[in-house]
Amino acid sequence: MFTTRPTLQGTFGMAATTHWLASQTAMAVLEDDGNAFDAAVAAGFVLHVVEPHLNGPAGEVPIILAPAGGPVRVLCGQGPAPAGATIEHYTSLGLDLVPGTGPLAAAVPGAFDAWLLLLRDHGTKSLADVLRYATGYAEHGHPPVEGVTTTVRTVAALFETEWTSSAEVYLPFGRPPEPGRLFTNRALAATWRRLVAEARAAGPGRETQIDAARRVWREGFVAEALTAAASRPTMDTSGERHRATLTGDDLAAYRAGYEAPVGYDWHGWTVCKAGPWSQGPALLQQLALLPGDLDALRAGYGTAEYVHTLVEGTKLAMADREAWYGDAADVPLKTLLSPEYNARRRALIGPEASWELRPGRPDGRVPRLSPHATAAATGALPAAPSGVAPSGAGEPTVGRDGATRGDTCHLDVVDRWGNMVSATPSGGWLQSNPVVPELGFPLGTRLQMTWLTPGLPASLTPGRRPRTTLTPSLALRDGVPVLAFGTPGGDQQDQWQLHFFLAVALGEPVRGGLPLQTAIDAPNWHTDAFPGSFYPRGMVPGSVTVESRMGERTVAELRRRGHRVTVGGPWTEGRLSAVARDPESGLLSAAANPRGMQGYAVGR
Repeated sequence: MFTTRPTLQGTFGMAATTHWLASQTAMAVLEDDGNAFDAAVAAGFVLHVVEPHLNGPAGEVPIILAPAGGPVRVLCGQGPAPAGATIEHYTSLGLDLVPGTGPLAAAVPGAFDAWLLLLRDHGTKSLADVLRYATGYAEHGHPPVEGVTTTVRTVAALFETEWTSSAEVYLPFGRPPEPGRLFTNRALAATWRRLVAEARAAGPGRETQIDAARRVWREGFVAEALTAAASRPTMDTSGERHRATLTGDDLAAYRAGYEAPVGYDWHGWTVCKAGPWSQGPALLQQLALLPGDLDALRAGYGTAEYVHTLVEGTKLAMADREAWYGDAADVPLKTLLSPEYNARRRALIGPEASWELRPGRPDGRVPRLSPHATAAATGALPAAPSGVAPSGAGEPTVGRDGATRGDTCHLDVVDRWGNMVSATPSGGWLQSNPVVPELGFPLGTRLQMTWLTPGLPASLTPGRRPRTTLTPSLALRDGVPVLAFGTPGGDQQDQWQLHFFLAVALGEPVRGGLPLQTAIDAPNWHTDAFPGSFYPRGMVPGSVTVESRMGERTVAELRRRGHRVTVGGPWTEGRLSAVARDPESGLLSAAANPRGMQGYAVGR
């Protein structure tokens, strides 16, 4: 099968990310005797610099890690709703949705503490070692990708009139950063230099300095600047100016933490995901909904019947996500992944496309949806194209036209010792909130994923995590970690990952390794036939967007089955990256997405 690039193979180390500078940073750390976790942290901070329209230090990051010889763990870098973020407060402001931008949508920042906890507990390098790459690119410049230019252009008027601190960074000389010309963020570089200096002043020792930096973030000059920014009235997507509910006490109380992954066994594989505070288990449900005949799946791979089966399963899994996932309730996850439940759900998949939102009844429980979700499902709300938000609003993902607008980042790393890590940093985008002038980066907006209806699993609840779309993956074969993968893409993430994983699991090995690049390059698709996670939270019943490479015959058959098919460009669906390790030979592999022309894998 045609591939745009080879699947890289070697024995020393491999890294694959959504930006070539982050990938090469990870490799530089590996070459300097760092391990996969050191490399991931350094690359993560570089992504904050080179993809500022897709993530930032005050955003969030779920991380799945598999230390060599140790158990797979999830490191949660998703901060909770602040103590003052009550439904009553938001509705008293006349809101029925949390705004897609502005400080009122800010959760407690989680990414920074998660990266440093990973470095402290599993890395070997100092804070200064891993931050020097990001600091250098922020201080001395990097050539911005076109996505930065395009994003800044869409919000330039807002920056010039309202978010003037953002204009100072992202509209140098009155115009957006330009590809081919070095772009700097010296305020961010100064923040990291001061942080390292204060950490060193805390005393000798790697762990001592990392913990000191974590304290500075939550209680020192960083916390002071974030709190001041949160208290300033700021224009958001509601058309009004609001202050955040985030306070210094919220920042001081937050700690990233570890938890067990949710796993699902499928034909000798075990796929590990974060819990139902993420959308991760939706991928596992999609696997559980597949027919059991592996040979039939392999024989039908890529056909209209195959795509129809996957799309209809996605609709059922995402309907359950809408009804049952969230951090504000007890999620019946054991039942949602059980063979009995999924056999009943699988029976709902017929030869024709469904245009309904059909959550199940695990353990006989009656699903309850927010009025907004119900209205979107019944057509009482405008069918806004998923991901095509108003200027400066929400998370720009992938629209019905198939155009990739970016949204998030991803990275995967494996080293020669067998350590493996997958992470999906996001939030704190340049278009989410005004840049905090003292720091060089903005607050995030993850609270827009919560509902202002009481009693739902994803209701806005102080101290509870908003249900995030961020969902890295790690897979084991016969109980041994062999594959780390993921993608940006908001609600599309676990749709693209499903198709990728099946292409790997069903495909022919490449030189003794997994066919990673083949699986990434394969024509992909997504559906918007469920309430979106981002403002304005629209839904397009019956929809499926496919790459034009899918073929006219397949498209015609999908339409005959009742799907509302949008044909996008040939390379518009997905931004996947992956690394793999053969536990018997030690052979390492890596691949990255060619779409968007910025994701790369490196290794040797």
